[in-house]
Amino acid sequence: MSCASVSSVTKEQPSPAANPDPRSIFSAAQQKVTTKHGWLGDYDYRWLCLPSLPTARRKQPPFYGIEDELPLVLAMASGLQHALAMLAGLITPPIILASTLMLDASTSSYMISASLIGCGILSLVQMSHVKLWRGYYLGTGLLSVVGTSFATLSTANAIFNAMYANGTCPSTTAADGTVTRGPCPDAYGMVLGTSLICSFLEIGLSFVRPRILQRIFPPMVTGTVILMIGSSLIGASGISNWGGGSNGCQTRPTSGIYQLCPTVGAPHALPWGSPEFIGLGFLSFVSIILTELFGSPFLKNASIIVGLAVGCIVAGAAGYIDGSTITTAPAITFLWVHRFKINVYGPAILPMLAVYVSLAMEAIGDITASAEVSRIRVDGEDFDSRIQGGILSDGIGGFVSALFTVAPLSIFAQNNGVISVTRCANRAAGRWCCVFLIIFGTVGKISGFFLAIPNPVLGGVTTFLFASVVVSGLRVLSFVKYTRRDRFILAAALSFGFGDLLMPGIFTHLFDGVKNPNKGLEGLFESITIVLSTPFLMSGLVALVLNLLLPEEGSQEEDEEGVEVV
Repeated sequence: MSCASVSSVTKEQPSPAANPDPRSIFSAAQQKVTTKHGWLGDYDYRWLCLPSLPTARRKQPPFYGIEDELPLVLAMASGLQHALAMLAGLITPPIILASTLMLDASTSSYMISASLIGCGILSLVQMSHVKLWRGYYLGTGLLSVVGTSFATLSTANAIFNAMYANGTCPSTTAADGTVTRGPCPDAYGMVLGTSLICSFLEIGLSFVRPRILQRIFPPMVTGTVILMIGSSLIGASGISNWGGGSNGCQTRPTSGIYQLCPTVGAPHALPWGSPEFIGLGFLSFVSIILTELFGSPFLKNASIIVGLAVGCIVAGAAGYIDGSTITTAPAITFLWVHRFKINVYGPAILPMLAVYVSLAMEAIGDITASAEVSRIRVDGEDFDSRIQGGILSDGIGGFVSALFTVAPLSIFAQNNGVISVTRCANRAAGRWCCVFLIIFGTVGKISGFFLAIPNPVLGGVTTFLFASVVVSGLRVLSFVKYTRRDRFILAAALSFGFGDLLMPGIFTHLFDGVKNPNKGLEGLFESITIVLSTPFLMSGLVALVLNLLLPEEGSQEEDEEGVEVV
């Protein structure tokens, strides 16, 4: 395919033949793998790989649509870019969940591997667009990748905190009041089991007409939820790890193993907030910025990995890295090498149902963004089928991922930036991305290396990563017209969201005055407390309810005159 023919791709992508001839498929595949054009095509690989100055202007490569013919080398290179762009977002949730539950290194390493393998497998499902019956589909048919949702991460942390508080998970209290948590793998199994049954809510939502869902969950609601998810994670994990750790050492106790970060027995342990830790995180952060300024398009899409690599090189040279997780990690691993007791935790049902509603909201926004950068029309029956198929695949992915011992997976938005920069929305690149993710997960030493990353390096990178989630929420909120009604809803929602964020324990003692509640009532109180204590759930709930209750305004004239009320 010539550059001229590729650049003329319109927003309506051609659909493949309904019943292609097997002989023609074999002939095309043979030609692709046996000819130079099939491997390299006419693509300008120098543009992809060579660095450039910020002021330099270079000719853009052609745009490759979802069904265009893609050279093998470009497909693999683009797939690797997508995998590297996703990598930090995929390894962060299992690392944080394992750290919160104080799990051992082998289990933590397995959780990272399982996350990568599960994301690779279920991304293949999400990229399909299989017609089921009566106009219902499975998958988006776009270059849509999936990963552990940060909404799940934020809610799971709140659930784990409640489990440690009520004695479901073990903990000890020192004489000075310092609380030390014990390992609690069963809590992870409870979250998986609860997620498994709650996934049916999103599966059910996928059969609601997309236009109805978009009216119930407009940008006002979805943007608020995404904004608060990112904000919560910056405070709970990003900045805490930047300072040295989020496992208890951030409180700077005067006794116990957390007097120093990450523990007193770690190599080069220091008090939380030490300048050495701050400097390591800052080095990783600056590396991301410099890569964006001077890196090639390939490196720009992998800037997070560049930041991790630079930080780890310096940390390793300075003696901050404990290599035991790498040496003890298996050479090859796969799903179910470690297993967890699947169970249902009653108080977590209500929060997890809210999580799946938020996942459906995220899916609508992410699918729309993917369609836009892929030059696919964002209206009409075809687009509605992609929304429906994506939400259905999301819900089924939540069910299957629990069986894979992976926290609920949802559509990721990170790869939209890769599509925009590389001008390649082809699903062949997406399939190669899945291959690389599965390989990364199967090679156990890679997970062991990720687990050895020092907390400050991880914190410097994830702070940027979580802030990008905040920016995604702000982008969604930019579609709001900001009438007086909209400003009122947003102010009410953020009152609870930022209140929870800045004063985390305000709702913890809400039901302390209730005497001798039965187990059912106690579970309900705990569910309500978890929802109230999770910023994105509470702010999203307020925005959702007020958006349905408050009547729409007929004119913006009064609003434009009253801008000073903000």
